[in-house]
Amino acid sequence: MNGSDPAEIERLLAFELAGIRAAGLSGTPAAEFTGPAADDHDGPSDPLGAHVVDWRRLSDRDARDVWVALRAWVEWFTVRYYVPVSVVPNCWWKHGALVEELSALHIAHLASFDESDTGLGPIGWHERLSLALPRLSRAGAGCASGHNDTRPRSWSHAIDEQEWDAWTRTAHAHRDTPPGDSPPKGARP
Repeated sequence: MNGSDPAEIERLLAFELAGIRAAGLSGTPAAEFTGPAADDHDGPSDPLGAHVVDWRRLSDRDARDVWVALRAWVEWFTVRYYVPVSVVPNCWWKHGALVEELSALHIAHLASFDESDTGLGPIGWHERLSLALPRLSRAGAGCASGHNDTRPRSWSHAIDEQEWDAWTRTAHAHRDTPPGDSPPKGARP
């Protein structure tokens, strides 16, 4: 992928702005958009800005466009912010946790820099970025010099079903409280 190809950049920008167009806000300067009146509870509740990606429910039909847009953003982001390969390895797309984190940052970035933002979005995005960087480091750990396959966790045969059935018949809210005692007022179970 060539990040400097104007046609590709234009196509990705069009895809990312689809959420704004779908909401009927394309071409509406933020200064002109007043939204529904404060007491209008029946007004539209369409989200402004970017389209959130639910990777668990992403359809095959939408997958390619979503992946291409995310890749373009990740490549821009890692260069712009000097993110080392030890934090976001070249195989980032093979790591579910990294995909989720990077996707969330991508969408937050789009929303924070949306023209309808009040001006606090960019600083909010940078605050979120500082919180996300340690998680990115953990999610991509071990792949700085090449991809290391990790076995995904499996739940098949991990839980004894009889034990589970017995356990779920009780709330367990106060399981650490001796019989006859009640937890102190305001204590968390």
